[in-house]
Amino acid sequence: MEQFINGAESVLTDVVQICTMLMELFGICVLVFTAVKSFIFWIRRKPGLRLELAQGIALALEFKMGGEVLRTVVVRDWAELGILGAIILLRGVLTFLIHWEIKNEKKDLQKLEQDTAGDKQDNGPVPSEAENR
Repeated sequence: MEQFINGAESVLTDVVQICTMLMELFGICVLVFTAVKSFIFWIRRKPGLRLELAQGIALALEFKMGGEVLRTVVVRDWAELGILGAIILLRGVLTFLIHWEIKNEKKDLQKLEQDTAGDKQDNGPVPSEAENR
C-alpha cells in the first residue's frame, strides 16, 4: 500500500509540474502576443492601445497566478508555502490594479468617443460653395 501511495504522489507531482509549466508558458505567450499587438497599435496610433495592453497583461497574470496556485498542491514545507503565498498575493494585487486601470481606460475611451460624436453633430453638414452664393 505504501508503494502505491508513493507512486501516486510521484505521478501527482509530475502532473502538477507539467501543468504548472504549461500555465506559465500560456501566460508568457499571451504576454508576448499582447506586446507585439500593442506595438503595432502604437505604430498605427490606434486609440485603444493602453486598454489592449492592460487586458493582455491581466490575462497573462491570470495564467501565471493559476500556475502558482497549482504549484501549492505539491508544496513540501511551510517556507515554500509562504513564498508561494507572497507571490500569489503580489500577483493578485497587480491583477487588481490592472483591472482598475482597464476600468478607467474604458471610461476615458467612452468619454472620448462621446466628445468626438458630439463635435460631429454640433458642426453639422458643411455647406457647398454653391449654397454660399
